[in-house]
Amino acid sequence: MCELAPEFLVNGAANLPGGASRRVLPWIIVGTAGLALTAWLLNTPEGLLGKADAVGYAICHRIAGRSFSIGGRQFPLCARCTGIYLGVLVGLVSMFFLGRGRAGGLPRRPILIALLGFIALMGVDGLNSYAHFFPGVPTLYESQNWLRLATGALNGLALAGILYPILNQTLWVNWQERPILGRWRELALLVGVAGVVVALVLSGNPIVIYPLALLSALGVVVILMALNTTIFLVVSRRENSAAAGRGALLPMLAGFTLAILQIAAVDAARYAVFHNWGGFPLPG
Repeated sequence: MCELAPEFLVNGAANLPGGASRRVLPWIIVGTAGLALTAWLLNTPEGLLGKADAVGYAICHRIAGRSFSIGGRQFPLCARCTGIYLGVLVGLVSMFFLGRGRAGGLPRRPILIALLGFIALMGVDGLNSYAHFFPGVPTLYESQNWLRLATGALNGLALAGILYPILNQTLWVNWQERPILGRWRELALLVGVAGVVVALVLSGNPIVIYPLALLSALGVVVILMALNTTIFLVVSRRENSAAAGRGALLPMLAGFTLAILQIAAVDAARYAVFHNWGGFPLPG
Protein backbone atom coordinates (compact mmCIF):
# COMPACT_ATOMS: atom_id res chain seq x y z
CA MET A 1 0.00 0.00 0.00
CA CYS A 2 2.83 2.39 0.81
CA GLU A 3 4.23 1.88 -2.70
CA LEU A 4 1.38 4.10 -3.93
CA ALA A 5 2.47 7.07 -1.85
CA PRO A 6 4.93 8.58 -4.40
CA GLU A 7 2.09 8.62 -6.97
CA PHE A 8 -0.11 10.40 -4.45
CA LEU A 9 2.59 12.97 -3.76
CA VAL A 10 2.79 13.85 -7.43
CA ASN A 11 -0.80 13.44 -8.53
CA GLY A 12 -3.31 12.71 -5.78
CA ALA A 13 -2.59 15.69 -3.56
CA ALA A 14 -1.71 18.19 -6.25
CA ASN A 15 -4.63 20.42 -5.38
CA LEU A 16 -4.24 20.50 -1.61
CA PRO A 17 -3.40 23.93 -0.17
CA GLY A 18 0.14 24.38 1.07
CA GLY A 19 3.28 22.36 0.34
CA ALA A 20 3.26 20.76 3.78
CA SER A 21 -0.27 19.45 3.31
CA ARG A 22 0.65 18.04 -0.10
CA ARG A 23 3.51 16.15 1.48
CA VAL A 24 1.87 14.99 4.71
CA LEU A 25 -1.77 14.20 3.93
CA PRO A 26 -1.09 11.30 1.52
CA TRP A 27 1.12 9.62 4.11
CA ILE A 28 -1.47 10.14 6.84
CA ILE A 29 -4.15 8.52 4.70
CA VAL A 30 -1.87 5.65 3.62
CA GLY A 31 -0.76 5.04 7.20
CA THR A 32 -4.29 5.19 8.58
CA ALA A 33 -5.51 2.82 5.88
CA GLY A 34 -2.75 0.34 6.67
CA LEU A 35 -3.31 0.48 10.42
CA ALA A 36 -7.09 0.26 10.18
CA LEU A 37 -7.03 -2.66 7.76
CA THR A 38 -4.37 -4.54 9.74
CA ALA A 39 -6.21 -4.10 13.04
CA TRP A 40 -9.48 -5.23 11.47
CA LEU A 41 -7.90 -8.29 9.83
CA LEU A 42 -6.26 -9.37 13.09
CA ASN A 43 -9.46 -9.12 15.10
CA THR A 44 -11.96 -10.82 12.79
CA PRO A 45 -12.62 -14.52 12.06
CA GLU A 46 -10.04 -16.44 10.05
CA GLY A 47 -10.27 -17.22 6.36
CA LEU A 48 -11.80 -15.39 3.42
CA LEU A 49 -15.35 -16.29 4.42
CA GLY A 50 -14.55 -15.30 8.00
CA LYS A 51 -13.49 -11.83 6.85
CA ALA A 52 -16.58 -11.64 4.65
CA ASP A 53 -18.67 -12.59 7.70
CA ALA A 54 -17.16 -9.65 9.57
CA VAL A 55 -18.10 -7.29 6.73
CA GLY A 56 -21.65 -8.61 6.75
CA TYR A 57 -21.76 -8.40 10.54
CA ALA A 58 -21.46 -4.61 10.29
CA ILE A 59 -24.51 -4.06 8.08
CA CYS A 60 -26.72 -7.18 8.14
CA HIS A 61 -28.82 -9.06 10.71
CA ARG A 62 -27.29 -12.36 9.47
CA ILE A 63 -30.26 -14.44 10.66
CA ALA A 64 -29.55 -18.02 9.59
CA GLY A 65 -33.09 -18.83 8.46
CA ARG A 66 -33.05 -15.85 6.10
CA SER A 67 -29.65 -16.63 4.60
CA PHE A 68 -28.33 -19.02 1.98
CA SER A 69 -25.58 -21.49 2.82
CA ILE A 70 -22.51 -23.05 1.22
CA GLY A 71 -22.31 -26.70 2.19
CA GLY A 72 -24.07 -25.95 5.47
CA ARG A 73 -22.07 -22.77 6.12
CA GLN A 74 -24.08 -19.57 6.26
CA PHE A 75 -23.47 -16.82 3.69
CA PRO A 76 -21.76 -13.67 5.01
CA LEU A 77 -24.96 -11.72 4.28
CA CYS A 78 -28.65 -12.58 4.49
CA ALA A 79 -30.51 -13.35 1.26
CA ARG A 80 -31.73 -9.77 0.82
CA CYS A 81 -28.37 -8.15 1.53
CA THR A 82 -26.65 -10.70 -0.72
CA GLY A 83 -28.93 -9.52 -3.51
CA ILE A 84 -28.45 -5.83 -2.74
CA TYR A 85 -24.66 -5.84 -2.79
CA LEU A 86 -24.32 -8.22 -5.72
CA GLY A 87 -26.78 -5.92 -7.51
CA VAL A 88 -24.60 -2.93 -6.65
CA LEU A 89 -21.56 -4.62 -8.19
CA VAL A 90 -23.51 -5.69 -11.27
CA GLY A 91 -24.76 -2.14 -11.73
CA LEU A 92 -21.41 -0.42 -11.27
CA VAL A 93 -19.45 -2.83 -13.46
CA SER A 94 -22.11 -2.90 -16.19
CA MET A 95 -22.38 0.90 -16.35
CA PHE A 96 -18.60 1.19 -16.51
CA PHE A 97 -18.44 -1.19 -19.48
CA LEU A 98 -21.30 0.68 -21.12
CA GLY A 99 -18.87 3.60 -21.30
CA ARG A 100 -20.37 5.56 -18.41
CA GLY A 101 -17.21 5.68 -16.31
CA ARG A 102 -17.45 9.47 -16.00
CA ALA A 103 -21.13 10.06 -16.66
CA GLY A 104 -22.53 12.46 -14.07
CA GLY A 105 -26.16 12.67 -15.08
CA LEU A 106 -28.83 10.76 -13.23
CA PRO A 107 -30.74 8.17 -15.28
CA ARG A 108 -33.37 9.59 -17.63
CA ARG A 109 -36.58 10.37 -15.74
CA PRO A 110 -38.59 7.30 -16.87
CA ILE A 111 -35.68 5.02 -16.01
CA LEU A 112 -35.12 6.80 -12.70
CA ILE A 113 -38.79 6.22 -11.86
CA ALA A 114 -38.30 2.53 -12.66
CA LEU A 115 -35.27 2.40 -10.36
CA LEU A 116 -37.22 4.06 -7.58
CA GLY A 117 -39.87 1.43 -8.22
CA PHE A 118 -37.22 -1.25 -7.62
CA ILE A 119 -36.46 0.34 -4.24
CA ALA A 120 -40.17 0.47 -3.38
CA LEU A 121 -40.61 -3.16 -4.44
CA MET A 122 -37.91 -4.27 -2.02
CA GLY A 123 -39.46 -2.09 0.67
CA VAL A 124 -42.81 -3.80 0.30
CA ASP A 125 -41.23 -7.25 0.37
CA GLY A 126 -39.10 -6.24 3.34
CA LEU A 127 -42.09 -5.07 5.38
CA ASN A 128 -44.02 -8.20 4.48
CA SER A 129 -41.04 -10.33 5.42
CA TYR A 130 -40.55 -8.53 8.72
CA ALA A 131 -44.21 -9.00 9.62
CA HIS A 132 -43.63 -12.79 9.67
CA PHE A 133 -41.62 -12.35 12.87
CA PHE A 134 -44.81 -11.48 14.73
CA PRO A 135 -47.55 -14.14 14.96
CA GLY A 136 -50.99 -12.78 14.25
CA VAL A 137 -49.76 -9.86 12.12
CA PRO A 138 -51.36 -10.13 8.65
CA THR A 139 -49.02 -10.55 5.67
CA LEU A 140 -49.52 -10.30 1.92
CA TYR A 141 -47.77 -13.57 1.04
CA GLU A 142 -45.36 -16.16 2.36
CA SER A 143 -41.85 -14.75 2.60
CA GLN A 144 -39.15 -16.62 0.66
CA ASN A 145 -35.37 -16.27 0.43
CA TRP A 146 -35.40 -16.33 -3.37
CA LEU A 147 -37.74 -13.33 -3.38
CA ARG A 148 -35.57 -11.49 -0.85
CA LEU A 149 -32.58 -12.15 -3.10
CA ALA A 150 -34.33 -10.99 -6.28
CA THR A 151 -35.84 -7.80 -4.85
CA GLY A 152 -32.54 -7.05 -3.14
CA ALA A 153 -30.71 -7.34 -6.47
CA LEU A 154 -33.11 -4.88 -8.12
CA ASN A 155 -32.61 -2.48 -5.22
CA GLY A 156 -28.84 -2.81 -5.64
CA LEU A 157 -29.12 -1.84 -9.31
CA ALA A 158 -31.08 1.25 -8.28
CA LEU A 159 -28.51 2.25 -5.67
CA ALA A 160 -25.71 1.90 -8.23
CA GLY A 161 -27.62 3.95 -10.80
CA ILE A 162 -28.11 6.81 -8.34
CA LEU A 163 -24.78 6.77 -6.51
CA TYR A 164 -22.44 6.32 -9.49
CA PRO A 165 -23.27 9.66 -11.20
CA ILE A 166 -23.11 11.52 -7.88
CA LEU A 167 -19.60 10.14 -7.30
CA ASN A 168 -18.57 11.08 -10.85
CA GLN A 169 -19.90 14.64 -10.45
CA THR A 170 -17.86 15.03 -7.28
CA LEU A 171 -14.66 13.29 -8.31
CA TRP A 172 -13.80 14.21 -11.89
CA VAL A 173 -12.80 17.53 -13.42
CA ASN A 174 -14.11 16.42 -16.80
CA TRP A 175 -17.23 14.49 -15.80
CA GLN A 176 -19.75 14.06 -18.59
CA GLU A 177 -23.26 15.50 -18.48
CA ARG A 178 -24.77 12.40 -20.07
CA PRO A 179 -27.22 10.23 -18.09
CA ILE A 180 -25.71 7.17 -16.47
CA LEU A 181 -28.58 5.19 -18.00
CA GLY A 182 -30.24 6.71 -21.02
CA ARG A 183 -32.07 3.85 -22.74
CA TRP A 184 -34.44 1.12 -21.66
CA ARG A 185 -32.25 -1.51 -23.29
CA GLU A 186 -29.41 -0.47 -20.98
CA LEU A 187 -31.62 -0.98 -17.94
CA ALA A 188 -32.81 -4.28 -19.43
CA LEU A 189 -29.17 -5.36 -19.77
CA LEU A 190 -28.50 -4.61 -16.09
CA VAL A 191 -31.63 -6.46 -15.02
CA GLY A 192 -30.67 -9.41 -17.23
CA VAL A 193 -27.17 -9.66 -15.78
CA ALA A 194 -28.58 -9.36 -12.26
CA GLY A 195 -31.05 -12.11 -13.11
CA VAL A 196 -28.21 -14.40 -14.15
CA VAL A 197 -26.39 -13.69 -10.88
CA VAL A 198 -29.56 -14.43 -8.89
CA ALA A 199 -29.98 -17.71 -10.77
CA LEU A 200 -26.37 -18.64 -10.02
CA VAL A 201 -26.88 -18.03 -6.30
CA LEU A 202 -30.04 -20.13 -6.37
CA SER A 203 -28.21 -22.95 -8.19
CA GLY A 204 -26.54 -23.93 -4.92
CA ASN A 205 -23.39 -25.02 -6.76
CA PRO A 206 -20.52 -24.44 -4.28
CA ILE A 207 -18.06 -23.69 -7.10
CA VAL A 208 -20.30 -20.82 -8.18
CA ILE A 209 -21.76 -19.54 -4.94
CA TYR A 210 -18.49 -19.41 -2.98
CA PRO A 211 -17.07 -16.53 -5.08
CA LEU A 212 -20.50 -14.89 -5.19
CA ALA A 213 -20.65 -14.94 -1.38
CA LEU A 214 -17.27 -13.19 -1.27
CA LEU A 215 -18.34 -10.72 -3.94
CA SER A 216 -21.43 -9.79 -1.94
CA ALA A 217 -19.18 -8.73 0.94
CA LEU A 218 -16.96 -6.86 -1.52
CA GLY A 219 -20.06 -4.99 -2.68
CA VAL A 220 -20.52 -3.67 0.87
CA VAL A 221 -16.98 -2.29 0.91
CA VAL A 222 -17.34 -0.81 -2.57
CA ILE A 223 -20.54 1.11 -1.89
CA LEU A 224 -19.25 2.38 1.48
CA MET A 225 -16.02 3.45 -0.21
CA ALA A 226 -17.96 5.31 -2.91
CA LEU A 227 -20.11 7.10 -0.34
CA ASN A 228 -17.16 8.03 1.83
CA THR A 229 -15.07 9.14 -1.13
CA THR A 230 -17.84 11.58 -2.03
CA ILE A 231 -18.01 12.83 1.56
CA PHE A 232 -14.23 13.18 1.78
CA LEU A 233 -14.11 15.24 -1.41
CA VAL A 234 -16.86 17.59 -0.21
CA VAL A 235 -15.52 18.02 3.33
CA SER A 236 -11.93 18.57 2.16
CA ARG A 237 -13.13 20.91 -0.61
CA ARG A 238 -11.44 18.84 -3.30
CA GLU A 239 -14.46 18.33 -5.55
CA ASN A 240 -13.71 17.89 -9.24
CA SER A 241 -9.98 17.62 -8.61
CA ALA A 242 -9.14 14.38 -10.46
CA ALA A 243 -8.29 14.62 -14.13
CA ALA A 244 -6.94 11.07 -14.49
CA GLY A 245 -7.08 7.77 -12.66
CA ARG A 246 -3.99 8.49 -10.56
CA GLY A 247 -5.56 11.68 -9.29
CA ALA A 248 -8.51 9.66 -7.99
CA LEU A 249 -6.34 7.32 -5.91
CA LEU A 250 -5.97 9.55 -2.87
CA PRO A 251 -9.68 10.35 -2.33
CA MET A 252 -10.65 6.76 -3.07
CA LEU A 253 -8.11 5.46 -0.56
CA ALA A 254 -9.53 7.94 1.95
CA GLY A 255 -12.99 6.57 1.20
CA PHE A 256 -11.74 3.00 1.63
CA THR A 257 -10.12 3.90 4.95
CA LEU A 258 -13.33 5.45 6.24
CA ALA A 259 -15.28 2.39 5.09
CA ILE A 260 -12.97 0.02 7.00
CA LEU A 261 -13.16 2.23 10.11
CA GLN A 262 -16.96 2.21 9.93
CA ILE A 263 -17.11 -1.57 9.51
CA ALA A 264 -14.63 -2.06 12.35
CA ALA A 265 -16.53 0.28 14.68
CA VAL A 266 -19.86 -1.45 14.11
CA ASP A 267 -18.22 -4.89 14.39
CA ALA A 268 -16.67 -3.94 17.72
CA ALA A 269 -19.90 -2.48 19.12
CA ARG A 270 -22.03 -5.43 18.02
CA TYR A 271 -19.51 -8.00 19.25
CA ALA A 272 -19.33 -6.23 22.62
CA VAL A 273 -23.08 -6.76 22.99
CA PHE A 274 -23.54 -10.27 21.57
CA HIS A 275 -20.05 -11.82 22.01
CA ASN A 276 -20.32 -13.84 18.80
CA TRP A 277 -20.27 -13.38 15.03
CA GLY A 278 -23.73 -14.84 14.47
CA GLY A 279 -27.04 -13.28 13.53
CA PHE A 280 -29.40 -11.21 15.62
CA PRO A 281 -31.66 -13.17 17.95
CA LEU A 282 -35.16 -13.52 16.54
CA PRO A 283 -37.99 -11.44 18.06
CA GLY A 284 -40.19 -13.28 20.51
